[in-house]
Amino acid sequence: MLSIATWNINSVRLRIGQVKRVIEEQAPDVLCLQEIKCQESQFPAQALADMGYVHQAVHGQKGYHGVATVSRVPLREFSRHDWQDNGEARHVGVELLGPGQGMVLENVYIPAGGDVADREVNPKFGQKLDFLERMTRWADAIDRPTLIVGDFNIAPLECDVYDHKALLKVVSHTPIEVETLGRFRDAHGWVDLGRTFIPAPERNYSWWSYRSFWRQKDQGRRLDHMWASPDLAKQATGHRFVEETRRWDSPSDHVPLITEFDL
Repeated sequence: MLSIATWNINSVRLRIGQVKRVIEEQAPDVLCLQEIKCQESQFPAQALADMGYVHQAVHGQKGYHGVATVSRVPLREFSRHDWQDNGEARHVGVELLGPGQGMVLENVYIPAGGDVADREVNPKFGQKLDFLERMTRWADAIDRPTLIVGDFNIAPLECDVYDHKALLKVVSHTPIEVETLGRFRDAHGWVDLGRTFIPAPERNYSWWSYRSFWRQKDQGRRLDHMWASPDLAKQATGHRFVEETRRWDSPSDHVPLITEFDL
């Protein structure tokens, strides 16, 4: 058995105590973090190694973005793709060498895309769509069992947001984003494990804005995902989201997702 978690932590140094708590309570074998917001030299590597996560692949930058995969099982860094085409630290890929040997685990932080869903007036939105198109070309050539996880910043299904009609023009749920993500899904036949184990239209949110959550309104979106190659998906045995972290003091606006595999 192997458990893999993903979490947009929104500053790993600020929330290292919460990372430790998730490790203590959920005990994933591998933890993929997004938006670590630090350079590799500033990453709390020793604190995580002291908890048994001695195998680490960190792709960081000063102040923004950044991803890290830490593990109790051996791994080797496999790739760092610049799908943003501007040097931002938004991806790290590893190959598992112990339990799960041969699995490729891709950790990605897709851009949010700004506030306006029009690439002509908002370059960030165009960058997001181009990022996804580069990922799609990459996915078309995958020939190994692969799990891609992270903050996709897109809620693809109508039931992945609290109000489909109200959000059709809101970045993260616009038709063009959903269509572009769909092309990425189809390029490799990815299986959405979140909806395999928590079928639509069951509630399955991973993000709530700070403002709406604290008004006690359940205005969530499913922006975080774990997608597997078809053969690997057959080995998944369970999937959950850990919503209680959103109620902790000074939390991330995202919650962790965890999938278990029988390999």
